[in-house]
Amino acid sequence: MGRREDLIAKVKELMWKPDRIRNIGIVAHIDHGKTTLSDNLLAGSGMISEELAGRQLYLDFDPQEQARGITINAANVSLVHNYENNDYLINLIDTPGHVDFGGDVIRAMRAVDGAIVVVDAVEGAMPQTETVLRQALRERVKPILFINKVDRLIRELKLTPQEMQEQFVKIISKINDLIRRNAPEGVGKEWRVKVEDGSVMFGSAYHKWALSFPHMKELNMTFKDIIDAYSGEETWKQLGRRATLHKIVLDMVIKHLPDPKTAQVYRIPQIWPGEDEEMRKKLMACDPNAPLALMITKIIADPHAGDVATGRLFSGKLISGETIYLTNIKQNFRTQQVGIYMGPERIKIDEIPAGNIVAVIGMKAARSGETACDPSNPIEPFEAIKEAEPVVTEAIEAKNTKDLPKLIEVLRSIEKQDPAIHVEIDEETGEHKISGMGELHLEIWKYRITKDYGIEIQSSEPIVVYRETVSRKSQEVEGKSPNKHNKFYITVEPLEKPIYDAIADGTIKPGRIKKKAITQELVELGMDKEEAKRVVDIYGTNVFVNMVKGEVHIGEVIELCVEAFEEAMKRGPLADEKCAGIKVKLLDTKLHEDAIHRGPAQVIPAVRSAIKGAILMAQPYLLEPKQKVFIRVPETHMGAVNKEMQSRRGQILDMKQEGDTIEIEAKAPVSDMFGFASAIRSATEGRVLWSTENAGFEKLPNDLQQKIIMEIRKRKGLKEQMPQPSDYLG
Repeated sequence: MGRREDLIAKVKELMWKPDRIRNIGIVAHIDHGKTTLSDNLLAGSGMISEELAGRQLYLDFDPQEQARGITINAANVSLVHNYENNDYLINLIDTPGHVDFGGDVIRAMRAVDGAIVVVDAVEGAMPQTETVLRQALRERVKPILFINKVDRLIRELKLTPQEMQEQFVKIISKINDLIRRNAPEGVGKEWRVKVEDGSVMFGSAYHKWALSFPHMKELNMTFKDIIDAYSGEETWKQLGRRATLHKIVLDMVIKHLPDPKTAQVYRIPQIWPGEDEEMRKKLMACDPNAPLALMITKIIADPHAGDVATGRLFSGKLISGETIYLTNIKQNFRTQQVGIYMGPERIKIDEIPAGNIVAVIGMKAARSGETACDPSNPIEPFEAIKEAEPVVTEAIEAKNTKDLPKLIEVLRSIEKQDPAIHVEIDEETGEHKISGMGELHLEIWKYRITKDYGIEIQSSEPIVVYRETVSRKSQEVEGKSPNKHNKFYITVEPLEKPIYDAIADGTIKPGRIKKKAITQELVELGMDKEEAKRVVDIYGTNVFVNMVKGEVHIGEVIELCVEAFEEAMKRGPLADEKCAGIKVKLLDTKLHEDAIHRGPAQVIPAVRSAIKGAILMAQPYLLEPKQKVFIRVPETHMGAVNKEMQSRRGQILDMKQEGDTIEIEAKAPVSDMFGFASAIRSATEGRVLWSTENAGFEKLPNDLQQKIIMEIRKRKGLKEQMPQPSDYLG
């Protein structure tokens, strides 16, 4: 048997020993060295050549990733490592660091139990480091720390051993502060990374060495020895021989990160909301003999195999050729093939037990975030993965009309692969809208449409996505059904800010309200107790409350009222943009006795128009998306940065000086940030490090409200005049 066959045989054997499995992700800010580290871990396991590690970027197998030098997709690989004479299976996911691809990180964190947080020794913990660490901790994923690019401290900054230690202490305390603030209850202290136990490592992934404090003691090494190793031309190579990167990092993964059985005990209560106590116990036990429970975290479109679903198997066994049930779309599918990943290659395996990360072919309609289970034992779906809201839209169309059907098919496939992309298809005009997290996000997908699918497209300038909301309570509005036999009495008002924030950050989940447990939560966040008991639906960050009492037929029409509410929230009356932070109350109804006169065609238009009319009576206004901008620049270029931010309606939130470098935290509207990358580089002569993070929606300044509303209405072909309540209330 060759090396590859041996490896596959070993993987097949280990996947049945959950205590010997580690499911881990590598997370970091962009350019801090995640993919170089992943490469070296693969090289150490014999999957790629040692010489190419760090240059091959094996897991960046997408041509766009290689051309741009960044990771765009989360990539999976399974490898074997020997620790203290025992073999272990490590299922590894290398995740993107760019803010536009944050959705991939969130989804990857659902599949893993532990994370290696990579931080550049010179730059320290950057904003995106904080974001990805927060996402990991929210999913109850335990972190360890790898401080990378230590060679820069020695070669560029020429630090002494003492200064080097001080820089490490600064990075560690920042990471621990984040863990303390965001870790699940009861483990904040336990999960903090510590130099003395080896849960902190430092090294250079590019130069293939890593050390932890226990290893330094074992090898009898000091910080001075590390600095001395960089004194000659290529003397650092001896570090790689004495302190081999993959060995030290994977040893620490096995020692400090949990196996699936341990992790599922505390992860399942967080990610599975089901009420079946028996099933909960089986999930927590990672039981291969229990009913099947698989959470799909990623869809990859394979030109040969079709859609490949990647996911974490929490209980049961996945068997090739078996029928499985998708809970959200309520459909059965037959699996054509199951297996695991080894980088870009999939290895077929007929039967895979709980505790592993798997690849499945044959679930045609599956989407990321879907729960798959046994058709004879349907389970409550796993907690939905909180996706960020898109903030930028572009209209795209096929250059050749013959490509139109294919483009529609491709756009639907893209939406499945990347849930952070929203697609609106207009089959009549042939113009389709694609919305995403930023310019780069859309650019990558447009490139793939042309390159991977061979469709020539043209696109509009990027358009910013706004939200509509209200500033006060409306008067009571009467909505009449077209046949005049049914009346609905409605008010709208601003949703309580703490509730809006809790929905926006994922603490309160959107959807139809089934559990009464949410009532107490809403009351604690400031909602009136009677209203909280009567919340029926949360859609986006909007809430629908049914306050109707004593109406016999309300139960028969409430679903239609909710449908009308959701339609109104999808397209607000000001500019057809989505609504945010609105509480809609149905106060009373007068319904026709005969069910035939209160069907969808009567109820939906009446309630939808009443809501839109009420919004226009409640001083509505637009919210615009904002981004936080983090800039690190030499003191001499401070003025240029200030000028650049002011010209983009930006405000400086914070400024810190470190030596001759200034760190600036600012906030600016997304609409004014187009073209920022090249502008800031030329303003600072290229001497700038910067990153952005989406900062939610804020009120558009009053002086711009009417101008932007009219621009959007014109663009969408709506009447070019400010809407009035009478437009909806007749």
